[in-house]
Amino acid sequence: MTDFSEQIYRLLMNVPKGRVTTYKALAQALNTKSYRAVGQALRRNPYAPKVPCHRVVASDGTLGGFNGKRGGRELEKKKKLLASEGVKILGNRVDNFKKIVINNIE
Repeated sequence: MTDFSEQIYRLLMNVPKGRVTTYKALAQALNTKSYRAVGQALRRNPYAPKVPCHRVVASDGTLGGFNGKRGGRELEKKKKLLASEGVKILGNRVDNFKKIVINNIE
């Protein structure tokens, strides 16, 4: 486990149920542009579901990936987890994305 990953997991704990954040927002909170590195850290999240990596989506509101996959059963699992928390999904996109996204994470 790297310090970078641990910092991401700590930040992600500040995203409440019913809200989402983005890979970009997490990276920016750590003063980096390594959005893909954020995704890789989330892919290896050993604390799931306590650290809610399913609440991280792409900057355009699309779901991105889950457990290292960008489709299939894994993406359906992400949709169900988000829906169970009150996040409405239309296709592979978060509905009302601009209203529920947290862009400034501390």
